[in-house]
Amino acid sequence: MGKVGSPIEGPYLLRFRRRNLRDKKIALVVAASSLVGFAAPTWKAPAQLKLGELHVLELLEEDAAKAAPPRPTVEDNLGPLKLRALEPLPDGRGWRFQVQALSPGLAVIPALDLGTGQRSPELRLPVLREIPFGGPWMGFGGGNDDRLPSLPFPWAWASLLLLPPLGLLAWLLRHWRRGASGRHLQHARQTFIQHWPPRDRERGTLDAVHGLGRELLAAHFGEAARAWGPAELHARNLGAWEQWVRSLDAARFGRTEPPFPAPEPLMANLQALHITPPAGRP
Repeated sequence: MGKVGSPIEGPYLLRFRRRNLRDKKIALVVAASSLVGFAAPTWKAPAQLKLGELHVLELLEEDAAKAAPPRPTVEDNLGPLKLRALEPLPDGRGWRFQVQALSPGLAVIPALDLGTGQRSPELRLPVLREIPFGGPWMGFGGGNDDRLPSLPFPWAWASLLLLPPLGLLAWLLRHWRRGASGRHLQHARQTFIQHWPPRDRERGTLDAVHGLGRELLAAHFGEAARAWGPAELHARNLGAWEQWVRSLDAARFGRTEPPFPAPEPLMANLQALHITPPAGRP
């Protein structure tokens, strides 16, 4: 073989160099075309995030001549951020992420694999924890001190539900009070009839029956009737009750005249006068 640079090898070396230069140009053209076809989209995001608030991040392709990025393969989280919603942009040139930062510090969103060889650039966003002056220092997962205060029970509104039963109770109480005098009169009448005439002439029995009769008179005429004697009863056309008083006085001293009147004339005497109990008696 001849030496390098000899007239024999000169055409072969020149042809090899031309072929190598042509291959490099082809590789550069292929690389440029691949960069054009799979250019990385850009992020559109606020300068910083606030803890706990919802923010919107956009991953879009600004060049209309390039293909729009496909849907990123994310589920519940976008890096350290909670993903609350993911939807395409109205013009179809990218995607809108609604995220929420749950911890302060620097949130680093790694490059996302878009599935066609494209990858989004890495995004770094500071997350600030700002509390307004005088506001409660609340966070996320900070223990009992970071829990929001419980809402008070709405007693004022809940008490409105008590109005119907309270109204019904007031009506029942009023109705019961209106009938109290009638019930008292009925009870006094039945008790008196059960014990009159007295079963014996003992002083204790006579006093007890006398008290029941006075209770019946007071139920009709009021408390003043407890002290009425024979003259007052006669003046009010209560002849049967006048005999009732005289018979009890006679029985206390062992006499039998005048005799005890039967219960029927006593009740009939009251009914004949159309006596009604006084209004408002408890």
